[in-house]
Amino acid sequence: MYKPRTYRSWTGSSDLFFFEVVEKDTDLAIYAKKGLEKQARSSVLNNRQALEGYIRTHPEFLTSLEPLNVEIDAPVIVRWMAEAAACAGVGPMAAVAGAIAESVGRDLVLYSDEIIIENGGDIFMKTFKKRTLGIYAGEDSPFTGKLAIEVGPAEDGIGICTSSGTVSHSLSFGKSDAVVIISDDTALADAAATAAANILKTPDDLNKAIDFAKGISGVTGVLVMIQDRIGMWGKVVLA
Repeated sequence: MYKPRTYRSWTGSSDLFFFEVVEKDTDLAIYAKKGLEKQARSSVLNNRQALEGYIRTHPEFLTSLEPLNVEIDAPVIVRWMAEAAACAGVGPMAAVAGAIAESVGRDLVLYSDEIIIENGGDIFMKTFKKRTLGIYAGEDSPFTGKLAIEVGPAEDGIGICTSSGTVSHSLSFGKSDAVVIISDDTALADAAATAAANILKTPDDLNKAIDFAKGISGVTGVLVMIQDRIGMWGKVVLA
């Protein structure tokens, strides 16, 4: 079911053009040097077509909560999601939002050398300057609206993905208000955020979730929030 992204009203970037692309349950907020709605929609449709076509013949890819092996000739986005999920120990769909965000972003950098794409709290960013990303951990969190992450420059692209057991409509087995993962691989960041959020059921699990996430090769930063507790590791700069 579609849910309005109310947190987007907080965002803005005076040096980039903003537009949105929505296709089924893919809902992208995009910042670029110019309006690229046509190119972005084409990329979304191509990626969704490849993914949906694979799922039609491999329905377990949609429902599995554990990593799956896929064929070497599977679509690129399918193989990428499966690899990210295997690294984090979750089902492949845990990486879908991050994979689509970066896939579309990589297509759009042909037209704009700076790109920010947000897909349900999962972000791919290619930028030549520092950017500040607000953290939404739910209306009841003492950290919402008070903390942000400073990221960049990220000239080669970077992924910043968030999972929550109390805010997101996505499946989570934990009770985290927000788990933010930073990685050069946005699909991996998405899968790792889901896996770490599953671990975080009480404030006492905070260090356990951080230790798990930082043990995943390719994860460069971890930020976790639950109730009035916060913890972080790696390349996380609060602003």
